[in-house]
Amino acid sequence: MKRPIRTPYFEIGTKNYVYGDELLELAKYADKLAEKYDIDILFFCPAVEIHRVAENTKNLFVMCTYMDTLRPGRGCADILPEGVKAAGACGIMINHCEKPMSLPQMKKTIERARELDMYVFACADTLDEAKAIANLHPDIINPEPSEIIGGGNGSSPMAYVKASIDVIKAIDPNIMVEQAAGITCGKEVYDFIMAGSEAAGAASGIMNAKDRFATMEDMIAATRRAADDLKKQA
Repeated sequence: MKRPIRTPYFEIGTKNYVYGDELLELAKYADKLAEKYDIDILFFCPAVEIHRVAENTKNLFVMCTYMDTLRPGRGCADILPEGVKAAGACGIMINHCEKPMSLPQMKKTIERARELDMYVFACADTLDEAKAIANLHPDIINPEPSEIIGGGNGSSPMAYVKASIDVIKAIDPNIMVEQAAGITCGKEVYDFIMAGSEAAGAASGIMNAKDRFATMEDMIAATRRAADDLKKQA
């Protein structure tokens, strides 16, 4: 059975900004921050990095940025779901704007992930797409308009995020909704979570920062503050 993800959580995406030892160093630091702030952290990295990250961390939810849907046997160069799971991943990403998928592809990938008891983190570019994906019932949807991804405009899509939460929850209230597009600092993380997002995350906002480690900690500390303030409001 999958380890439950506590909300609000924080998500880190490395994309292809770093690899090898540099990526592992970031993962180890994120692992320490997860323990320091008692916040669940989803750590997304390419399939080739999964095993080493999973082997050298204990607190992270290590997830793969993509997998194919073939089964063990014939096939060459595809990313085998069973291989991703065996390497140590507990979940996968689908439909990022840099690796878009059709709805039939998403459905098949979700089904394969379900067979292996893995989390599915789905990206949606529009409200209509978020609604369509919600009907496939992934575990998490990240509604991020592609025009703000990596653009440092984390404060601009607040109305979009609120609307997407309503659309997604109306279809399946069990789907977690995260905001990650354009986030560059802890204040934006805090603001989105306090506005209703169950999590926040960053890829370019961390990877392009002058000090990746300090930026990562600023964002995770903000997630902790939001979690504490939400408890006070309850």
